[in-house]
Amino acid sequence: MANKEKLFTEFTAPTTQEWLDKIEVDLKGADFQKRLVWRTNEGFNVQPFYRREDLANLKTPDALPGEFPFVRGNKKDSNEWYVRQNIKVDDPVEANKKALDILNKGVDSIGFRFGGDKVSPAFIETLLKDIRLDIVEVSYRTCPCHAVELAEILVKYFEKMGYDKEKIVGGVGFDPIDKMLQKGKDTTPMLENLPKLVETLKDYPNLRCVMVHTDTLNNAGAYIVQELGYALSWGNEYLQQLVDAGVDVDLAAKSIKFYMGISENYFMEIAKFRAARLLWAQIVKQYEPKCDCACKMVINASTSTYNQTLFDSYVNLLRSQTEAMSAALGGVHSMVVTPFDAPYEKATDFSERIARNQQLLIKEEAHFDRIVDPSAGSYYIEHLTDALAQEAWKIFLKIEDEGGFLEAVKKGIVQDDINATNVKRHGDAAKRKEFILGTNQFPNFTEKSDGKRAQGGACCCKNSECSENSEIKKINSTRLAADFEDLRIHTEETKVPTAFMLTIGNLAMRQARAQFSCNFLACAGYKVIDNLGFKTVEEGVDAALEAKADIVVICSSDDEYAEYAIPAFKYLNGRAMFVVAGAPACMEDLKAAGIENYIHVRCNVLETLKEYNQKLGI
Repeated sequence: MANKEKLFTEFTAPTTQEWLDKIEVDLKGADFQKRLVWRTNEGFNVQPFYRREDLANLKTPDALPGEFPFVRGNKKDSNEWYVRQNIKVDDPVEANKKALDILNKGVDSIGFRFGGDKVSPAFIETLLKDIRLDIVEVSYRTCPCHAVELAEILVKYFEKMGYDKEKIVGGVGFDPIDKMLQKGKDTTPMLENLPKLVETLKDYPNLRCVMVHTDTLNNAGAYIVQELGYALSWGNEYLQQLVDAGVDVDLAAKSIKFYMGISENYFMEIAKFRAARLLWAQIVKQYEPKCDCACKMVINASTSTYNQTLFDSYVNLLRSQTEAMSAALGGVHSMVVTPFDAPYEKATDFSERIARNQQLLIKEEAHFDRIVDPSAGSYYIEHLTDALAQEAWKIFLKIEDEGGFLEAVKKGIVQDDINATNVKRHGDAAKRKEFILGTNQFPNFTEKSDGKRAQGGACCCKNSECSENSEIKKINSTRLAADFEDLRIHTEETKVPTAFMLTIGNLAMRQARAQFSCNFLACAGYKVIDNLGFKTVEEGVDAALEAKADIVVICSSDDEYAEYAIPAFKYLNGRAMFVVAGAPACMEDLKAAGIENYIHVRCNVLETLKEYNQKLGI
C-alpha cells in the first residue's frame, strides 16, 4: 500500500495517572492498596498493572540470551531442555532394562539413585549396558561418602568405552549439606572430598559433580524467595571451599549444578529461574573467572511434592503441568515431572508415562523449546525478576554475615526459617487462606482412600556415617495436605457421620450457604445431604432425623436466623449436633439459647472439624 497507516495512531495513549483515576472511580471509594495490590509471601508488593515506564530503571530487559549475566538463558538459539526421569536402583539389571525402555519413549536424561554399598565396577557396567552416554544425559546419585569412588569407576568406564569426553553430559551427585538438612547428621568431614572429586572429573566439562539440592527446601514448603536466596548461599559455600582448596575458579564453578523445585506460583517461578541465573552469574564473577561461561547456572528442576495430594490425586496433574510450564519458560537445563501418585505409592508404569508425556506435550505440541526466554519484555515478569532478585539477595547477604551457608545450617538458622514457613503454610491451609483443590477446598464428596496411605522417604545409604542421629536440626517436609488427609482417613476408618442441610428462607442465601457447608464438612470425609428447601424448620428437622443425620446444618440468611435458628435448635432437642452456617449479627442471642456451633469463612476449618469429630465420638 502506498499510503501506509499505523494501527491506533489516531488514539492518544492514556497515562498511568489516567489509569489510576479510572480505577479509583471504579472502586467507588474502596482502598486501592487493600483491594488491588498483592502483598506476596516473598516480601514485596505486586501492582495490578505495569507499564513500560516501570522498567525504566531495570537492567534485565537489556540482557541478551546466552550472554552474561544469563538472565535470559544460557542458550542463544533454542530453549531446549532434557526430559529427565529418575530411577531408584535396587537391581542394576532391572534398572538398566527400564532405562533402555524409557529412552525409547521420549526421555533423553536418566537419573540413577542407589546406595553406596552398591558402588562397584561390575555394578556400573551392568547398569549402563547398551546406554549411549554420548547422546543422552545420565546422572548418578549415591551416598556422599562414596562419590569419589563412583567418579573414579565412571572415568575408567568412559575410557574403556572410548567416549568423547566433551559428549559426556550429566552429573555425579555430591551434596553432603543436603544430608545435613534432611537427616540431621553433621557430614562436614565429607567436604574434604570436594577437591578430589572435582579433580577426578576435570576432563569431562559437561559432567558436573557438586550439587545444590534446594528442591529439598521447596518440598518442605519454602517460599520462592527463600529457595532462591539459600540456593545462592549454598552454591557459594561449595564454590568458596573449592577455591580455598586451590581448585581453579573456572573448573570449580563449572562443577556446580543446581537442583531446584517448582511451586504452583506460575509467573513467580518463571521469574525465579531468571533471577537465579542473574544472581549466580554476579556471584561467580566476583571470583574473577577467565571466561564468562563459568558464570552460567545449570539447573535441573523438579515439580514439587509439597502441594501434591493423596485424595483427588489427578489434580496433581494440573499442578505439575503448570509447574513444568514455568520451568520450561524459565529456561532450565533439565526437568523432572513428579508422577501424580507419588504421595501414596511407588510410581506405576501409567503414572510415569503420564509424567513423561507432560513434558513432551509442552515440547512437541506447544513448542516451548523453540523460543528463547519468551517472557522477556513482559512488564510483569521483568518486575518479578527484579523484585525476587532484590529480596533473595538480602537472604544471601544475611547468611554470609552468619559465616556462610554451612555455618548457618549447623546453627539451625536455615532449618528454623524453612520450618517456620512450613508451620505458617499449614496454618494458612487449615484456615483456607491457602487453597488445596480437592482437599481443603471443593473436595470430592464421595471419594474414599481405598487403602491409600502417605509414603515416607528413607535414606538409600546404609553407611553408618550417614545414619540419622539428629546432631543438628532437620527440616520438616510434611506435605501441605497431610493434616486434612490424616483427618479424613481417620474419619473413614472410624465412623462417617451424615451432615444434613436444613435449607430454609432466602433462596440465594440458603443455596450458597448449603454449598459452602457441604464443601466445609466434606473436607473431613463427612457424608453430606443437600436439599432444595423446607417450608418450616419442623419439616426440615424431621427429614434430617429420617435420614439418620448426625449433624443438622441450618442454612439461611443472616436476617432470618433470628427467626429460624432457635426454633429449629429446640425442636431438634439434642437428637443431632446443630450447626449454623454463617456468623450472623444475632450470634450472641443464638449462643445464649445454647447454640454453640458455627461454620463460616473465618473458621479454622481443620480445627473445627477435629472438634466436631471429638463431639461425635470419632
